Amino acid sequence: MNKIVKAAGAVLWRSGPAGNEIAVVHRPHYDDWSLPKGKLDPGETAPVAAVRELTEETGYNAVLGSFLTTVEYSVNGSPKTVDYFTAKPVSGEFAPNEEVDELRWLPVPEARSLLTYEGDRDVCSRAEKLLIDTATVLLVRHAKAGNRDDWSGDDDLRPLSDSGRRQASALRPLLHAFHPEVVYSAPRLRCVQTVRGVAEDLGDDVRLDPMLSEESYRKDPEAGVQSLLSIAGSHRTAVVCSQGGVIPGLLDALARRDEVTLTRKLTGEVPSKKGSVWVLSFDTRRETPRLVAAHYLPSALPTPS
Repeated sequence: MNKIVKAAGAVLWRSGPAGNEIAVVHRPHYDDWSLPKGKLDPGETAPVAAVRELTEETGYNAVLGSFLTTVEYSVNGSPKTVDYFTAKPVSGEFAPNEEVDELRWLPVPEARSLLTYEGDRDVCSRAEKLLIDTATVLLVRHAKAGNRDDWSGDDDLRPLSDSGRRQASALRPLLHAFHPEVVYSAPRLRCVQTVRGVAEDLGDDVRLDPMLSEESYRKDPEAGVQSLLSIAGSHRTAVVCSQGGVIPGLLDALARRDEVTLTRKLTGEVPSKKGSVWVLSFDTRRETPRLVAAHYLPSALPTPS
């Protein structure tokens, strides 16, 4: 069987005088109207590729929002998948280039009618209800920290292993695709080390939140949920690093409360591999943030958990 070609793209949107508008691009090589998208470079993750492709095709620097869907189709007999996100421009402007000779900002119904491919039109329809200013929480499980039984010191001080440090390094560009503004962590060294590089890139320190540790969560799960909601209500995009004994239960509680379907393992469990990320989108237009979308990203540098 042919190897799957992986790609990523986005519905780039802005608020226009008559409502929301999205960007559609004309590709002269194919003579089609499309959503911005392109193949992943070797070792690249879908969020990083989506941001890069947006810049290359539209000229805009963008911040990713909610995950939308994965479109699957075949190109010359080879299977292809495209992961789509919402995105908003933060700077830049369009100029014709080798890949794209025209960009149009259009209301969603007009954009949907212009798009050449059914898959793009379906993505457009799916995006319509998520074209709101959401808060993003990037919920990270700490990277690999070696075997607990092999560590003789205080478990709170168990550091990342060599592979864990590589995972943490690989997380940095993935998380920056969402333009985080603050970094929180459970007060465990391995959690702090996993996201410290992201905080350093922001010129900030990691903020400790005891409610996100396994010990505190076991004692009071609702306090953990409220802590995460408080973070979502206080920041546009936040990175939060926690532990395997917290993340599945916390997500289950939020999903049940707000009627959001989560990707699950065959066993029914919520996945939470070391070094993985849940992209959580919250509607903050009400007093208590409401979860509206959740997408699981496996480790950017896969290692056994």
